[in-house]
Amino acid sequence: MGDSVAATVGRLAGRFTAHDTARGLSAVEQWTLQVLKISEETGEAAQALIGARGTNPRKAPVPWEEVHAEVADVVITALVALKRMRPDDAEDYLRHQLALKTAKFLPGPAASPETWPPSPL
Repeated sequence: MGDSVAATVGRLAGRFTAHDTARGLSAVEQWTLQVLKISEETGEAAQALIGARGTNPRKAPVPWEEVHAEVADVVITALVALKRMRPDDAEDYLRHQLALKTAKFLPGPAASPETWPPSPL
């Protein structure tokens, strides 16, 4: 993540964690609700896609921009979820997971499970 993206995600995660903590939710309850929020946003992206394809005869078609915005919401919500669950190493963990997933599809060096977690210097 770029510095400004990571900082913004961190601020969002902090705000939502503070709000949920003030409501008396445990960390696991907070994480559970945040992951469910990813599903909610994914559903909204699916609805936008149906609208963009014009396959719902009860509704007017919507522009693809709505699909793009809903997909961005899914990504943002997922990044916030990861930051809330792993506040100290979300970026490093994401980089490692991306390297593992990338190795399946793109040639070149990839991280191996043995390189995680990174050793302290």
